[in-house]
Amino acid sequence: MATFVLVPGAWLGAWAWEDTVRALRERGHTALPLTLTGLAEKADQGGPQTDVDTHIADITGFVERNDLRDVTLVAHSYGAAPVTGAAGRLGNRLERVVHVDSAPFAAGMRMLDLMPPEAADQLRRQVSASDDGWRLPMPPLEVLGLFSSLDGLDKVRRDALRARATPQPFGTYTQRLAGSTELGPGVGRVLIACRDFTSLLDAGVPMLAFLNQPPWRRFDLPTGHWPMLSAPIELAGILDTAVS
Repeated sequence: MATFVLVPGAWLGAWAWEDTVRALRERGHTALPLTLTGLAEKADQGGPQTDVDTHIADITGFVERNDLRDVTLVAHSYGAAPVTGAAGRLGNRLERVVHVDSAPFAAGMRMLDLMPPEAADQLRRQVSASDDGWRLPMPPLEVLGLFSSLDGLDKVRRDALRARATPQPFGTYTQRLAGSTELGPGVGRVLIACRDFTSLLDAGVPMLAFLNQPPWRRFDLPTGHWPMLSAPIELAGILDTAVS
């Protein structure tokens, strides 16, 4: 049985993993969803200083305080940034990393690098014009769906996503990942690719080619970008298989 620490993507908290966590525990695993500083029930703990380093510390601190061993660290979407940083610091506590519709970050990379410059500038203007000047609200779903597939989310799930999302500390988008990003040779590497990501991988996008090669193990899940909401039981099944 595995010990999963599940890190959500932007605007989300531990709540997003509820159904997947339940299914993993029913299979006998230890499943521990994590809320990062400045989000969900920890929204009031964030501030202008909240950045990727903050979230790396959240993850490493959680693992160390709970004396977790043989950890399977799961990253969804934005969660890939702090998970990459934390994985390089956890040493022999880490057994494997799992990227859910995401990929590891290279040293010096930041979230804003993943979008066109004009889109990044638009986000900066949006944050500057906000009430507090340091948080990025989740865009309307019709806008979000232009960039990240909403497949599999019915009206109930879409409404829940919209209602429970919290603004993302923008420092997590602007700060570049620093420090070690290297994994030990014995650390497992797993990719769970949802529909759009699968298309990119199958198209042979050069910067993603390494994900199709050992030591990476790839599993495809035909749903949208939020599988913990659109296909939580199926996601748990793949996670169970990945650690078997």
